[in-house]
Amino acid sequence: AQAAAGAAPPYRVGPGDVVEIAVEGRADLSRLPTVQTNGHVFLPRAGEVAVSGLTTGEIAARLQPLLAGEDLPAPRVSVRVRDYQSQFVWVRGAVQRPGRKPLREGTRLVDALLDAGGFQAGASGEVTVERTSGAFADGSREVRSRFGGESPTPEELEQLGLPLAPGDVVTASVQLWVVVAGAVRSPGRRPFEDGLTVSRAVEASGGPATGASDRVVIRRAGADIEADLGDIRDGKATDVVLAPGDEVTVRSRRL
Repeated sequence: AQAAAGAAPPYRVGPGDVVEIAVEGRADLSRLPTVQTNGHVFLPRAGEVAVSGLTTGEIAARLQPLLAGEDLPAPRVSVRVRDYQSQFVWVRGAVQRPGRKPLREGTRLVDALLDAGGFQAGASGEVTVERTSGAFADGSREVRSRFGGESPTPEELEQLGLPLAPGDVVTASVQLWVVVAGAVRSPGRRPFEDGLTVSRAVEASGGPATGASDRVVIRRAGADIEADLGDIRDGKATDVVLAPGDEVTVRSRRL
């Protein structure tokens, strides 16, 4: 996420946005128009003006000569977006309020997650941002981040600052699990993450208990997979990569 962050792109106005146009000292020329489907706004004296695809600064620069007159040779124009309604991102998965969220000036990942009400209780903390149009600063089309608790680390704060673009899809993953049972010190459910192996799952469960053998059985969708922890440690066998829902049982030694 750090490599893909980059700078937030400037917001470009589009149809549906409500823009506030203020002309200093001339309330009669100031307006609050909605950008129409053709990308134009109508203003007194200036008439129909194309603004779609422009930043607020570019709109102000375009309007200044159009609003000038004998009574106002050098108009001072300021423009800001009052209501963002032209561009959106999607937030889905394990959040409180999934759905389409408006993209505002400088919207970042944290803003989209807050708009969605934050994580649900069953969220894993892993968030994927998919860029449907274009790519991130590092050339990738997808960025993954993981957030571990209520107090973000400096690295997590940087990841939360990822600038979003129109059409981005933010997915908060549901926490998946594996079960480690049998002759281990702390049997029970363990969080699943990509690349989790049988030896790491056993280690996370406190390691083999007294009387444990090296034999492990992995139950997966009705099929049993056998592994030997001793062979894995010695490099004689490949560590088995687990899948969500696997049940790992460490066998006891036979007396």
